[in-house]
Amino acid sequence: MVQKGPRPLVLCGPSGSGKSTLLKRLLKEFPDKFGFSVSHTTRGPRPGEKDGVHYHFTTKDEMVAAIERGEFIETATFSGNMYGTSKRAVEDVRRTGKVCILDIEIEGVKQIKRTDLDPLLVFVMPPSIEELERRLRGRNTEDEDALKKRLETARQEIVYGREPGNFHIIIVNAKLSKAYSELRDFIFQNIVEKESEPDATQAQE
Repeated sequence: MVQKGPRPLVLCGPSGSGKSTLLKRLLKEFPDKFGFSVSHTTRGPRPGEKDGVHYHFTTKDEMVAAIERGEFIETATFSGNMYGTSKRAVEDVRRTGKVCILDIEIEGVKQIKRTDLDPLLVFVMPPSIEELERRLRGRNTEDEDALKKRLETARQEIVYGREPGNFHIIIVNAKLSKAYSELRDFIFQNIVEKESEPDATQAQE
């Protein structure tokens, strides 16, 4: 099945890499161009998070049943909690004509590569594990054991993220303004400019 609409944009990176901040900035600057695919999760809401806005909060039983019904494009388990992107969440954005943005984990990236969505894949990483640890401790949202698990997972994610061919671009988020500029340039080269030349592709076929 050929998907209609612009290619989705996938952002992936360790927790604390700053990808959520980059996403917020992108959506704020281009509210009519991009739409965020709201993921499902079985973890509880953090302070300030709203159901249906930041995540669709659900139970493990409900999510397992939905996966068995084939309602998800990708799913992953992270720190004991399930996360996933439903087909409906992506279609809701695509129907508006906007570029669908997905914020997913490494396992989700591997699964989405096997679909016909043909997404643009961006990996966001911190300048160092030490800086990542500093950022995570600054959040003060997890105990020591959970923090250690996140850091170990981050190390594995960075190894995968750095492997040639896994992502179209790697952005090292040492300084937010520079990282955002790199993301913005990549998007304009691969989505915005190409969309403005639809006849070029047809002429080649």
